[in-house]
Amino acid sequence: MTDSSKLETLKELIESATAALNSANKIAQELTGGKVSKKSTENYTDVAQTLKSEDNIIEGVFDGQNMIGPDKRAYPIPANYASKSKLVAGDVLKLTIKEDGTFLYKQIGPIERKAIIGILTYDDSQYRVIAEGKTYKVLLASVTYFHAEVGDKVTIMTPAKKESEWAAIENLLPKE
Repeated sequence: MTDSSKLETLKELIESATAALNSANKIAQELTGGKVSKKSTENYTDVAQTLKSEDNIIEGVFDGQNMIGPDKRAYPIPANYASKSKLVAGDVLKLTIKEDGTFLYKQIGPIERKAIIGILTYDDSQYRVIAEGKTYKVLLASVTYFHAEVGDKVTIMTPAKKESEWAAIENLLPKE
């Protein structure tokens, strides 16, 4: 394995670990009464509970970082997969757990989306896009994939009919 591919693998592992830590922090905040937007997480949990789960196949709902299963458990989604697939909070996913323990995700029910143009910012250790008077969190993997920088104009995808604190970067717009 070349040094550049090792670095790329290391970067992806760090992004996945960061997403897992963010999820753990969110759960800890919920358990300790910290500030967590219950509006968005409760809705995904309600939808996830109606989905089926078999021994090695679990259906769930993407919450912006993780897949929430019918058991209310958060299943970590690799940030590079969520970014390249342009997953939007509310998308229905199927997780297949292979015999060797590998997780294989597939999007089976995309939520209705709307495109918005906004400006990329960085605040409180998190990339965000300010669009239409709201602030949306975006994955670091999306920012690095598009080689975006703070201040760049980007097109983001959000759920068309629901509020979400997360968005997917669709494209980086050319600088004027």
